[in-house]
Amino acid sequence: MSGGRILIVDDELYIRRLLTATLVRAGYQVEEAGTAAQALAVAAQSRPELVLLDLGLPDRDGLELVQPLKRDGKTAVVVVSAREGTDDKVAALDLGADDYVTKPFDTEELLARVRAALRHKLGERGSAAVVVAGMLAIDLVNREVRRGEQEVHLTRKEYEVLATLAAAPDRVVTHQTILAAAWPHDYDHRVEYLRIVVRQLRQKIEPDPARPTVITNELGVGYRLRTGS
Repeated sequence: MSGGRILIVDDELYIRRLLTATLVRAGYQVEEAGTAAQALAVAAQSRPELVLLDLGLPDRDGLELVQPLKRDGKTAVVVVSAREGTDDKVAALDLGADDYVTKPFDTEELLARVRAALRHKLGERGSAAVVVAGMLAIDLVNREVRRGEQEVHLTRKEYEVLATLAAAPDRVVTHQTILAAAWPHDYDHRVEYLRIVVRQLRQKIEPDPARPTVITNELGVGYRLRTGS
């Protein structure tokens, strides 16, 4: 997926240069901004398909930019930040960020996250009815799950959790987002409930439940459905 427009927002020049060189080699069109004000101005003019957003900007906290940058629903936002705290990750994702990468980062992994975020945006526009993750096929229209040729029988909670992850393939979905989808009428959204259901799900859909590769943990933050594409 090359040729897309990407805006890099980071106050450190060497990070912008590193990211620009990496993305240009991968075939993307790149613009840069060193402040929040510049980022909003450039984004309004060029309408990037994806923004790589640092949180430690000199004029505003980067978290304040997530929603303005995504206002038209056509721009993906991947946070690239040195902040490793769970609270910052959860806040960014709950505000609508498509992914969160911590510095220092591996450039190949970052490119994979960029491709996944752009794929998801295209999927939102075309609304894929079936999400494929390895041998698993999740039919979100007919509420059916198959592993190879065999149908997988899930409980209602198991399906709701899996469907919530499948609606955002390859992206981190926070614990609270999944809980709100699967337990909408429960005020006591305890993560322990979710962990039990994920454990049951893995027994049914993972090639090796002890080493999960389909539903993976983002420690302290949430889960990710890996499509492998």
